[in-house]
Amino acid sequence: MTFGTLFDNLNIAIYQTMKKYIGFIIFASLLLSMSSCKQHDKGHRKYYDAGQNVIKKKQDIHEIQIEDVEISNFGTPYILNDYLIISDYNSFDKLIHIFDKNTFRYITNVGQQGQGPSEIANMGKIISDNERNIFYVIDHGHQSLLSFPMDSVLSNEFYVPQKKAGIDQTEFPFMMQYESDTLSYALFMRVLNPGDYTPVVAKWNMQTGEREFMPYVGHPEVEKKRVSFAASPKYNLYTEVYWYHDLITICTLDGELKYNLYGKNWDNRKSNKEAYFDQVAFCKDKIIASYWGDRRMYNRDGGQHVHYPDKLLIFDLEGNYISTLQIGYSILSFCYDDESDRLIFAFDDDIQFGYLDLDGII
Repeated sequence: MTFGTLFDNLNIAIYQTMKKYIGFIIFASLLLSMSSCKQHDKGHRKYYDAGQNVIKKKQDIHEIQIEDVEISNFGTPYILNDYLIISDYNSFDKLIHIFDKNTFRYITNVGQQGQGPSEIANMGKIISDNERNIFYVIDHGHQSLLSFPMDSVLSNEFYVPQKKAGIDQTEFPFMMQYESDTLSYALFMRVLNPGDYTPVVAKWNMQTGEREFMPYVGHPEVEKKRVSFAASPKYNLYTEVYWYHDLITICTLDGELKYNLYGKNWDNRKSNKEAYFDQVAFCKDKIIASYWGDRRMYNRDGGQHVHYPDKLLIFDLEGNYISTLQIGYSILSFCYDDESDRLIFAFDDDIQFGYLDLDGII
């Protein structure tokens, strides 16, 4: 046997040994990861299959005819007491439109777009304070939360919003449930480096700027967390729905994990090709979330287009799956009107706005 042959055989032996060793390491790591995951939410795991109990509801969607004002396909609905508010960040003039929520009659608009001190530079979400009949607007351009008392908006067509609170550039609220000036629940974006962030739920004191981040920061197997959020002080709960994972988390308002809900397509891959959840809301004693369960981009007419969700998943407060509502229209966003017990939608479809009565459904 020559030295070269011996060397080749030695390489083969080393390769085979290392292959077995590496295989063992990978297998052991997978077991450890699975064990870690199970220990992480042991006793808190539930499962759902979005295709198990599907109810078609397209025929029950009532179109809302918007008149006297033009709103782009980026319109987003919100409810404040007797009013339907539709924000439109793509507008060239006023960004916020006010309607009677019962008749859908147009009333007025407010919120001048621009870089000036009394204008909205980069509009984010709208937050309702039903008790005082005020809505707030997150302005990411001016790093501030702006206040719009409805009485002032309705009586003064030139109303100029007041700054309610400042917002940190490196830790800023993206979605929020307002309770009081000293306590709100918000999904904060914590900027890690330019172009990246991690979302974490926190209690926020607007007066002092103090933020108390929840101890449960997200599923440990999800490397890049992207979620939407809703909170219910009435039920002492908040929920996060994952954009790119078939996963929902339910926690107490002190950040204690109650349940991780795993969908049929759950995995821990790092990819945004498959989309799952978009928006979530507490409706009565149920949790309702808009759901894709499909690719979020598709090819048409030689280009790529966004595929929006057309389903709603319904869960009880204990995380038990109830049903899937097949809406039949592409849902851009929705809000819940508690008083009328209905969902109001903005669609990217044959109709732009519509509503669904939930009586008998939840």
